[in-house]
Amino acid sequence: MPAEPAERALRVGVGGPVGSGKSSLIAALCRELTHDLRIGVVTNDIYTTEDAQFLRATGVLPAERIVAVQTGCCPHTAIRDDITINLEAVEQLERDQGPLDLVLVESGGDNLTAVFSPALADVQIFVIDVAGGDDIPRKGGPGVARADLLVINKTDLAPYVGSDVGRMISEATERRAGYPVVALSLTAPPHARAVSAWVDAQLAAFATAGGQLHSSVSGTPDHHHGHAHTH
Repeated sequence: MPAEPAERALRVGVGGPVGSGKSSLIAALCRELTHDLRIGVVTNDIYTTEDAQFLRATGVLPAERIVAVQTGCCPHTAIRDDITINLEAVEQLERDQGPLDLVLVESGGDNLTAVFSPALADVQIFVIDVAGGDDIPRKGGPGVARADLLVINKTDLAPYVGSDVGRMISEATERRAGYPVVALSLTAPPHARAVSAWVDAQLAAFATAGGQLHSSVSGTPDHHHGHAHTH
């Protein structure tokens, strides 16, 4: 029998270290996908609402579809251990602004160990950047190794910081057991096109599965990830 249509939006977690470009990636995704989809965003900051303010200032979504969460604690806790505040924000956003097709949940700036609870995010994107050091993929961690999609951002800066993007892609691929890697620069075409295509594929799989998609981090992936090495 065909799966029942999903009753809620696909929830995509976006994590990564401070300054890696999570908010900019979300803005680019909203810019590219909002013509076809109804999108909501939940941002996480420990004490401020700066990420939400940044996204509202871009004008990529109506302001009321961008909700700020102040965790007041370690970012890991609010997305992985006690997700109550984020789950309530997502559900409230869907009640107030729904029906939505996609909710992007941005973690507060974290390190390489932070991952989303599968009860909060159906799939997860982890963002690193070349300016953080081209040894990050080699050092690994759950975000690098097991996120459903790894994004290596700011490739345009590689010549200025001495990073080898090819080596970053190669070493990340070795640690990711077939899960895709995308290297990009949000400052030049094709911008976030490869990531938005990946999100489209997850939306299609989510609809086909009747809202039963599972992140690779949960240990029960049931969707096709595919490869995407783009520079």
